Amino acid sequence: MNRAPERGRPAPPADRYRRGERRTSAEPLAAAWEPDATQAMRRPRKPRGVKKLVANYGWRIYAIPVLLVLTALVVLDTIQPKTPVTGGTAGGTNAAETPVSAPEPPASEVPGKKPVLNIPTAELPGGPAFSEDGVGTFKVVAGAGPRVGEGNAPKFRKYAIAIEDGVKPADYNDDAAAFARTVEGILSDPRSWVGTKQVALQRVEGNQNPDFVVSLSTTKTTHTLCGKEIPFETSCFNSQQKRVIINVARWVRGAMVYGSDLAGYRTYVINHEVGHALGSGHAACPDNDAPAPVMMQQTFGVSNDFVSQLNAGQDVVPADGKVCKPNAFPAG
Repeated sequence: MNRAPERGRPAPPADRYRRGERRTSAEPLAAAWEPDATQAMRRPRKPRGVKKLVANYGWRIYAIPVLLVLTALVVLDTIQPKTPVTGGTAGGTNAAETPVSAPEPPASEVPGKKPVLNIPTAELPGGPAFSEDGVGTFKVVAGAGPRVGEGNAPKFRKYAIAIEDGVKPADYNDDAAAFARTVEGILSDPRSWVGTKQVALQRVEGNQNPDFVVSLSTTKTTHTLCGKEIPFETSCFNSQQKRVIINVARWVRGAMVYGSDLAGYRTYVINHEVGHALGSGHAACPDNDAPAPVMMQQTFGVSNDFVSQLNAGQDVVPADGKVCKPNAFPAG
């Protein structure tokens, strides 16, 4: 049933409020039920800028700056010249700022460089066979002795005596205890280091923390611990192992300058190498026909010319033509 228009008012046209239709001046204003602005607010906004990139590429977008930095570092490292660093400190000082000195050789008889030698007195004398191959391990000879000498710390030193496994008993007259007594007797002699009034020595057992160990060694082990730069049989003090190495070849045959005085040479070589253990360096012949200093390398000769040649001019011995006489003691 159609509702009649209100009395006194004409009925409006059917399309009066139709959206989008043209209105007359007599018509009231008509607004859309959903204005355009309201509709725009209801539509979701599209992401822009970084948010749009993140939305499209996810976590991968964060990896791009990292990759760019790494690429730049690789390129920079490739084009920069490399400067080798040979030394430095924890603070960053390199070798160009602080020169690094070469480490001292561990053995006492190693020359600065390999010399060209013509030293007839350095050759090993003829004589009995001796042990050449050992196993590199040493057995301390049991026994201890009293303190001898007047020196105090740091010139009081304890020592033990040992023989390498592989040295044949014939090389020490089949008596290890007698060999040890010989060494102890040499170091306790008042003409030895204790006679300088500056050193005190005491033989101790191997488990009593000796400062050094006097060790009879095969030639193979001697070459390993003393070096092979000198092409003659030698003994030495190896500071890294705190071991006085007595080469069995020299213990059995001695040295040219001592001739048949084997006991004299044995006394010399013990005093010389223990002198290195006490901190003494090599010495030269002071005058013709004078007793050679015990720290002269008498194993190779008592001529300054010969010893200077042996050390390639880099030691304290000048080639001045002086020749001494053999001497086995530092305080004789």
